[in-house]
Amino acid sequence: MVENSNFRCGFVSIVGKPNVGKSTLMNKILKEKISIISPKPQTTRHQIKGILNDENRQIIFLDTPGYLKPRYELQKKMLEYLQNSLKDSDLIIFITDAKTFPTDYDKELLQLIEQIKLPKLAILNKIDLVDKATEEIKIRQLQQYDFEKVLSLSVLETVDFGPLIETISAYLPLNPPFYDQETISDLPMRFFVQEIIREQIFHIFRQEIPYATTVVVESYKELPNKIEIAANIWLERKSQKMIIIGRNGEMIKKIRENSEKEIHNLVGKRVVLHLWIKIKPNWRKKKNALKEFGYR
Repeated sequence: MVENSNFRCGFVSIVGKPNVGKSTLMNKILKEKISIISPKPQTTRHQIKGILNDENRQIIFLDTPGYLKPRYELQKKMLEYLQNSLKDSDLIIFITDAKTFPTDYDKELLQLIEQIKLPKLAILNKIDLVDKATEEIKIRQLQQYDFEKVLSLSVLETVDFGPLIETISAYLPLNPPFYDQETISDLPMRFFVQEIIREQIFHIFRQEIPYATTVVVESYKELPNKIEIAANIWLERKSQKMIIIGRNGEMIKKIRENSEKEIHNLVGKRVVLHLWIKIKPNWRKKKNALKEFGYR
């Protein structure tokens, strides 16, 4: 139990359109890979909790799916996760891309969060990709909104996140910690395994395949000298199955081997991963299928 009358603890939602650096920001602040990352938009599908602990604070970050107009049930569920995270927050961090701000999605999300009476910070990310004059113009545009502070940085190139952590802490309530001080996320290991496999699919395949894929771990057995995992990769069409398997099984082998390495890095044990490919037509558009696959 932390006995510190100045201890701060609260929930911080990180929001933005797809692919602006939300997951990278959380991972770098925590110095842990909690959220999967790929160059493709909409990699994050759930609300992911990552927890920063030190003697003065516990910050519970909520990494959220990128804001977009939903076209099918999975995207509606992703928007619901984002909206729910805002309700649970003590502070909102809006992050955007210095090269593209302001897009229509930026403006829509800004309208949404302006209705929420909570302190907000703005982060103009990827400033290494624009000149100083452009950066200053974008900062002035963000300052027109209801932000306590507008910060500009390159999440990828920043080494010391101490000043940002101090800024965030100033807006959190005086509270004892919600979680044990050793906890960095409240998500189960099966969830992280599913995300690692899905991340490899996002890295390896193009176009529709990553978006038509979800992963469900069916068994996770911790044995004395290894961890044995069985997982189903669910697709929407039979034609996608042949692409995932690849010629002579090359692609599914690559997914398996890459995933085993990443899971080994996470658990520190030898990993044996068994993968099966299954089809559920149009699962992204069906509420029952989403519930079955853990999108609740």
